[in-house]
Amino acid sequence: MELPIESQQAARGLPAQGLRPSSTPELASSIVCGGCGLVIDGDEPYPFRCPRSGDDGDHVLRRVLDLGKVAFSHEDSEPNPFVRWRGLFHAYHLASAHGMSDQAYVDLVRDLDDHVAEVDGHGFVVTPFAAVPALAGPLDTRSSIWVKDETDNVAGSHKARHMFGLLVHLEVVRRLGMTERPLPPLAIASCGNAALAAAVVAAAGRRRLLVFVPTDAEPAVIDRLRSLGAEITVCPREAGVAGDPTYHRLQAAIADGALPFTCQGNENGLAIEGGETLGYEMAGVLSGLGRLDHVVVQVGGGALASAVAQGLSESVALGVLADMPRVHTVQTAGAWPLARAFELIVGHLPAEPGPEEVQAAIRYAAAHRAEFMWPWETVPHSLAHGILDDETYDWVAVVEAMLTTGGQAIVVNEGEIAQANDIGATATGISVDATGSAGLAGLAQLCRRGLIGPDERAAVLFTGARRSTGTQ
Repeated sequence: MELPIESQQAARGLPAQGLRPSSTPELASSIVCGGCGLVIDGDEPYPFRCPRSGDDGDHVLRRVLDLGKVAFSHEDSEPNPFVRWRGLFHAYHLASAHGMSDQAYVDLVRDLDDHVAEVDGHGFVVTPFAAVPALAGPLDTRSSIWVKDETDNVAGSHKARHMFGLLVHLEVVRRLGMTERPLPPLAIASCGNAALAAAVVAAAGRRRLLVFVPTDAEPAVIDRLRSLGAEITVCPREAGVAGDPTYHRLQAAIADGALPFTCQGNENGLAIEGGETLGYEMAGVLSGLGRLDHVVVQVGGGALASAVAQGLSESVALGVLADMPRVHTVQTAGAWPLARAFELIVGHLPAEPGPEEVQAAIRYAAAHRAEFMWPWETVPHSLAHGILDDETYDWVAVVEAMLTTGGQAIVVNEGEIAQANDIGATATGISVDATGSAGLAGLAQLCRRGLIGPDERAAVLFTGARRSTGTQ
């Protein structure tokens, strides 16, 4: 039986105070702060950031499903993941509560997807996930290695999934008359794939987009962003100011009224939802084949790992998968704020912690962010340019996934990144960039350390296409 939201919070150690009842009928989804437990009003059109943000706690909103009211779709004939799994989206339940029919919601998603296709050449479809036996030899393993290929997705990476989920939500609340006029601009901080994805999706939605990029952003990326109508601000680093300058400018834009159209979970927790379709797709393929033992995910800001872990976890809860795989993360030696935080939290635990001790450590970390997560002290550099975030913004959810499943936080060097990219592209024929194949570098390290068994199944995600400019 599914627990009421207050009981779910208590079971996860979240405080129940500060709950605000929704003025809409009870939804099958709720937006809950993973740090303080606040439940956002169901009629809030922009449930992106916890209103209690600003203290030392880690406030990232998460979408929580009432599992007794939803079901995992097996509509294999439906190619669009946002249509196939619409019943797991907060926007769908909000729309239904306000009288929008199922067909009207489907038409809305298809209309937006058609506009995406007009901008980028094609819309969203379920992407390939399959075993690649040719990887076993180069990795010196007898394990079954599976690859989820996102390189042919909209805008050439997984990032567009996050953005399209946000656009669907924004269009729902616009059509329901829940937003102000004129519509506020959207804003993102990014150097490459995320900015391109945001620009494509924003153009499809006819929304104004502000993009904050670093000084070393690829000229070809800048040109493409301009061609899509994005308004670009180049942000140099300032002496004595820690952290990513593009993120600081994003925060200023949000303070001025822009909406966060970004994968930084602390600015827009709802961005995780669109990425969860990756987990649903993987679970759907494996549902008739057996278990998944390991999933290895490259991490920058943390949205991808958080989304995949949550999508797989919900698939387990809905009976699609028998068990959660071990969730491992990969960062580059150029910047590894998540691995640093993971090590610090592990330092608060006994040698063999139980579930209650793990949850206690996670609660402590969520309430004392500055002890575990802060900007990387030096300017990071790596072939895997797209995971060089100064901070991992959705770090608590990702650390929780690793600790509760027995995963590892892996750091790889430049040689490992380059070798994995060469092996991955050669064995699969996929033109993946160094960021997109970084998970394979982590998997190779796990194999060398003997942590992937010969009879186990392990998955990685190839998340970004190699571009002629070298952009990650």
